[in-house]
Amino acid sequence: MINNWNDRFSDNICEFQGYSIGKIMKYLNNPDIISLAGGLPSPDMFLKTGMKAAAKARLEEDIDTIMQYTSVPGEPALVEAIIGFLKRDNIVVKPENLLVTSSGQHGLDITGRLFLNPGDTIIIDRPTFAGAIVAFSMQRINIVGIDIEPDGADVAQYERQLEALKNEGVKPKFIYVVPDFQNPSGITCSLAKREKLLDLSYHYDVPIIEDSPYRDLRYTGQTIPSLYALDQQRDGDHVIGLYTFSKIFCPGIRVGFNIGPPEVIARMVNIKEGNVLNTPKFNQDMCTEFLTTMGLEDHLTKCREYYGEKLDVFLATMSEYFPPEMGVTWTKPEGGLFLWVTVPNHIDTNDLFQDALKYKVAFVPGDVFYGENPAYNHMRINFSFADIDQLTEAVKRLSRCLRDRLKMG
Repeated sequence: MINNWNDRFSDNICEFQGYSIGKIMKYLNNPDIISLAGGLPSPDMFLKTGMKAAAKARLEEDIDTIMQYTSVPGEPALVEAIIGFLKRDNIVVKPENLLVTSSGQHGLDITGRLFLNPGDTIIIDRPTFAGAIVAFSMQRINIVGIDIEPDGADVAQYERQLEALKNEGVKPKFIYVVPDFQNPSGITCSLAKREKLLDLSYHYDVPIIEDSPYRDLRYTGQTIPSLYALDQQRDGDHVIGLYTFSKIFCPGIRVGFNIGPPEVIARMVNIKEGNVLNTPKFNQDMCTEFLTTMGLEDHLTKCREYYGEKLDVFLATMSEYFPPEMGVTWTKPEGGLFLWVTVPNHIDTNDLFQDALKYKVAFVPGDVFYGENPAYNHMRINFSFADIDQLTEAVKRLSRCLRDRLKMG
């Protein structure tokens, strides 16, 4: 009999605690709780009629192939559709530059497995996407965090940190950023800072991982070229792009894609051969139909109008119920699904989360979005899932909860 399984686990897993945001969801089974926690798109934006029609047609036309193993890099029809999708954004790739993944999280996992050895160093924003921190941390790495600014990455601090690491004989494996409507902050990186990040990438010979789940969900302001497109304009090959259909189509389909230099994609294919093998053909076919026959541009316009209205209502309600004397501030995103709320320094939002559940409202405490030295007086708010009446009520409940916490000192 094995008395202690823990002694038999790999070194990479022994200290790994999993995805903390996933653990929060167990508290949200109560239907009376208004959840601002998960990064869920609204079911109101799911193309249910188009999905039913496309599924029926594909199953009637190609059921035998759908039920079989298929190409590991991705279905050719989806690859071609993605190539066309990216051309809208002035990104030009060929099939050898593209790997279909089984979700954006899968793309992050493959990236971590490809580049990272135990003890390696990466540089990320503070805060940044917790799912990326989890995926990369499985490799037992060192994370260097740089505080994000209202217009994106603090490029001056990036430069100082890169120079300091160089003087220590350390070359980071990559820089990880979410330039558009960052999860969790909602902040967008300015064009000038994107250009500077590329300058630093070239000068210090450190690639950039650009995560782009929300890029098509811009509600106000002007679209800024992606780092991948800017890199191509300079004839560079320093950027690897990570994408998902979860936010603009539906998360349940679990399909995304990575783009990059052919030699990078070829090794990512090797890794995929060793874990999930192939992404389900049916799921890929649905994404192909989404990109080609379901009225993509009209759908994205509807998403922008729908989520943009929710964001406007949420921001207006925050201004009404969180007056300046409460010492609470928040970001004002131009797109995406999240904003970042900062409360007075003495309040730990992990404690506030437990209080908030009593008021029947939930959020994600902010410390999970730091790779190291977390800050505890922040929270991530999702405004896309709850309806407008629920959003308004959620802000009221959160305001009452915080007021009571402030009275307690």
